[in-house]
Amino acid sequence: MTLFWIITAVLVLIAMAFFAIPMLYGKEYDDVASRDELNKAFFKDRIHELENESEEGLVENRQELVSELQQSLLDDLPQGEVKKSVHVSPAMLLPGIILIVGICYGMYASVGGIKKVEDWHDAVNRLPELSKRLLGDNAANEPLSDQDMADLTLALRTKLHDDGDDPMGWLLLGRIAMSNRDGETAEMAMKRAYELNPMDSDIQLGYAQSLMLSGKPGASDTARQLLRTVIKHDHTNTQALSLLAFDAFEQNHFKEAIAYWTMMKKLIGSNDSRVPMLDRSIERAQSRLDADNKAMAIVNGAEAAGAVKADAAPKADAEQAKQQVTATISLAPDVVMPKQGDIIISVHSADGAPMPIAAVKLPLTTKFPLTITLTDKDSMMPQRKLSSLSEMLIRARIDSDGNVMTKQGDWYGESQKVMLGGDTKVLINKQY
Repeated sequence: MTLFWIITAVLVLIAMAFFAIPMLYGKEYDDVASRDELNKAFFKDRIHELENESEEGLVENRQELVSELQQSLLDDLPQGEVKKSVHVSPAMLLPGIILIVGICYGMYASVGGIKKVEDWHDAVNRLPELSKRLLGDNAANEPLSDQDMADLTLALRTKLHDDGDDPMGWLLLGRIAMSNRDGETAEMAMKRAYELNPMDSDIQLGYAQSLMLSGKPGASDTARQLLRTVIKHDHTNTQALSLLAFDAFEQNHFKEAIAYWTMMKKLIGSNDSRVPMLDRSIERAQSRLDADNKAMAIVNGAEAAGAVKADAAPKADAEQAKQQVTATISLAPDVVMPKQGDIIISVHSADGAPMPIAAVKLPLTTKFPLTITLTDKDSMMPQRKLSSLSEMLIRARIDSDGNVMTKQGDWYGESQKVMLGGDTKVLINKQY
């Protein structure tokens, strides 16, 4: 603001100079020269008139009249040169200067939006404080009001105008826009953040969410691809799973939605506050799925096929046994069990890829040795089921802190390669 006021003061001084300089220094007025020029002009005009009158025959003594005019001009020649200058007292300039200053600043105060400019600069100065409050990083944990959110958005836009290569700034702006239901701004900001740092999982999640909110044709496909990329690199990302689940539910893919929500339940544990909400979501999706199945059964005459189910049951059981794997987990004598945690049993592809195909979480109170059977119901992603593997590895890990992301200090074991439909043994005897 200081620079702004300096510039306005300079402009006003320039305007005052245009007004004052001519008034102070004045202009010299030569009365003699002006009179001489006037006489010459009068003489020439009169000579011209005499010529016209002579041609028309109105004047007979033209030469005498010309001589008289010449004599009159000589008689009126100035005897000396007197020049006058007009000057204005500086005191007389004061009202004009006051008027100029008043008009300039008065018009700006009236139509210049000075209050908005001051509010803008105040919002920019409050950016660090508002950012901390948004992230909950303040002692009072005071929530942001609607005006605070508007100020934060304005300050962020200003910052990003000056430094447009800050992906985290664009990400924050996009999140604020989504909370304000401003889909256009959210998508623009998230897209810019993604262009600057396409490998960041938080940015991928934010961009995917903004695309889902936009409702544009093809946007949901791009969003799903981004979310699957996040899951590929971090299969424990519950936010990505949640977005995929809700998207599947909206697309009436209820089986996929149930699979994603079930996977989330396994990851967060039974004591998490989100479990009741997930249970309700699964129940709602299951209800919709059952309704669809019932309607399909009626259309296809599925009731008539019910009579043969009993005969087909043994065959179905045999087929199901081929689509599962059984593992017996035991502990080495030197394993020290933690006081809290979980037992995580996961199925991996035969090449040892870190991302599990299926997984089960058991309470730490489970007694060893334990035998568990994993099926397609335990698959992490509906697109890749356990039954899609011909060979696999079984891993068992004792998670000591309840966070599936951390492994340091955890005990684990891994089986040999086992065929689908087979069984194997896993000895937990190694430590990360």
